[in-house]
Amino acid sequence: MEWLIVSLASLFAGFVDAIVGGGGLILVPVLFAVYPTAAPAALFGTNKSGAVWGTAFSAWRYARRIEFRWAVILPAVLAAFGGSLLGSWAVTVASADFLRKLLPFVLLAVLCYTLWKKDLGQTAHPLQSRRREQVLAMCIGALIGFYDGFFGPGTGSFFVFALVRLLGYDFLNASAHAKLLNIATNVASVALLGMKGYVWWHLTVPLAVANILGSLLGTWMALRYGAGFVRWIFVAVVSVLIARSAWDAFLR
Repeated sequence: MEWLIVSLASLFAGFVDAIVGGGGLILVPVLFAVYPTAAPAALFGTNKSGAVWGTAFSAWRYARRIEFRWAVILPAVLAAFGGSLLGSWAVTVASADFLRKLLPFVLLAVLCYTLWKKDLGQTAHPLQSRRREQVLAMCIGALIGFYDGFFGPGTGSFFVFALVRLLGYDFLNASAHAKLLNIATNVASVALLGMKGYVWWHLTVPLAVANILGSLLGTWMALRYGAGFVRWIFVAVVSVLIARSAWDAFLR
């Protein structure tokens, strides 16, 4: 019965993650509720081992409809992979408590800025030269990749916001490109945590299948309804992330 509950959560997580990121907001709390005595690292690793497959299928679907900026995104993917490896190692030797308390305020600033700038991410308008865009994309990949390996909540949403705000992508293109970065961070984290025995491989298959199904539906909706739809899903997901992270940091 436990695997069925977490698989349903993975299905919904894949749907949300495909549109704007934030699937871990759904699946991770369910894993903690179903397996309350498990080591947190095992649940984080298991979450990523399933989520990476949904993210990969979502990226594939986006690639069939959206032209990726490969010259920009591939170096950023490598930077995200390296950042996530470093963050995953750091979490084994340092506490993430300070990030837990800071996260709600960072997310609140992101939400306020998105609501204030009504036209943010509605249309694509490159803000940088190609070389500067490549460098900024690598910085985004490395910094948020480290955050994902070290802590994690809201990584996909941070990628989307950074690509919109700093590089001038619309929300749809930002969400598509963010999938490639998120694949890199998840693979790096799963590889490191898996080697340390922190992944429950027997749950990976049902979680992955459910996550893929959810991601295919989410990608279809994002492509059908466009940047405006993705923007409002982004607002909704960040709002829930604020509430959830504030509860975890100050009230629980």
